[in-house]
Amino acid sequence: MRLNGGRGLFIALALAATVVDLATKRAIFDRLGMPGAGDRLVLLPGVFVLETNLNEGALFGMGQGLGWLFAAISITALAGIVAMVSRPSTLRNTWLLVAMALICGGIVGNLYDRLGLPGLSWHAPLERMGEPVRAVRDWIHVAVPGVIDWPIFNLADSWLVIGAGMLLLTSLGPSAAKADRPVKPAQPDRGGSAAP
Repeated sequence: MRLNGGRGLFIALALAATVVDLATKRAIFDRLGMPGAGDRLVLLPGVFVLETNLNEGALFGMGQGLGWLFAAISITALAGIVAMVSRPSTLRNTWLLVAMALICGGIVGNLYDRLGLPGLSWHAPLERMGEPVRAVRDWIHVAVPGVIDWPIFNLADSWLVIGAGMLLLTSLGPSAAKADRPVKPAQPDRGGSAAP
């Protein structure tokens, strides 16, 4: 099957976003180990640190222990995205396709973790040791001293935020949503002007 046009762009970008997210999670967890058991990699002291974290909740750690609910929401959202991307009007809008592809890549990357597919086991606390981990692997820690200490996140979270931001921009004005629509050809002059 040959992929072309909007559908090909969507699939390629969603796949790339997913692969980059999963590859970076694996590389960081292989290098730094499980949270609390491994090292931290300080890139900019007090501002930018790579460290592992496991989040069983959602945004900012809310809803801890409700991973099954977030997995169900993720699957529903993916079905909605596939339905939306199937529409011809969406396939002609590159901006919207990129937004949907990033959101899709972010959802799939974090869903992979929530389903326990990385094959990790809890190393602490004692009562959970050996149980399979069904939590999102996070590894990017950013802070602005005296202003904010941002919760640890991953690239899938970044894709979700960027894609959602693009959708927000689309909803705020017609220019972004119409940016990639084909321009209608000029109508022929039906007046009585003479040819040059």
